[in-house]
Amino acid sequence: MIALGETIEEFAIPIEPFEALISAFEQDQAVIHYDTYDQLLDYCTRSANPVGHLVLYLARVFNPENANLSDATCSGLQLANFWQDVDRDLAIGRVYLPREDRDRFGYSEADLHARRFNPAFASLLEFEVARARQLLIEGRALVPRMPRALAVDVDLFSRGGLAILDRIEASRYDVLSARPKVGKRAKVMLLVRALYGILSSRLTDRLGEEQVHAPEDGSNP
Repeated sequence: MIALGETIEEFAIPIEPFEALISAFEQDQAVIHYDTYDQLLDYCTRSANPVGHLVLYLARVFNPENANLSDATCSGLQLANFWQDVDRDLAIGRVYLPREDRDRFGYSEADLHARRFNPAFASLLEFEVARARQLLIEGRALVPRMPRALAVDVDLFSRGGLAILDRIEASRYDVLSARPKVGKRAKVMLLVRALYGILSSRLTDRLGEEQVHAPEDGSNP
């Protein structure tokens, strides 16, 4: 706590992200299923999004626009994890698939607890995966706004979330029979792509700056 206090003071971190995380921890003790998607997103705003805010403060780039992009990334990541772990969560009595969505696609409570994979479940999960994917794509605009030391990490988290969703899609949304996973080779490729993306972006920015400052006669500066 002494080290945390020093960090809070050095980076001017407000108390709100910590209070939000504690609120989510308390909710975990009482809430084991969600009736609506809005309720699930509200949980994400307190269980996942505060972590992103803390990272922004530590990077000294916290502002409302960056916070919104971070929220999209963090909520998208948590939703991707929920849809990857439907079976695991069900085994410990937790259901994150909103009841209103299950009703919408005709997937009953009995089907869920029987772990019954059918067209209704596939359509339901396809719908939820699309929602998570949209959030992650929206949040990718945060990557070039981060300091170089953290840009690769943020890019990698984002790509990792999208890769999980791709694996779920590749399984035809059957996450009840086997847990979709991103293999070691795929993880290495994600890292390579993240590094390449950051380096390409930096090179493009540098070339753009050189063109702006180049002499009009075309001679070497």
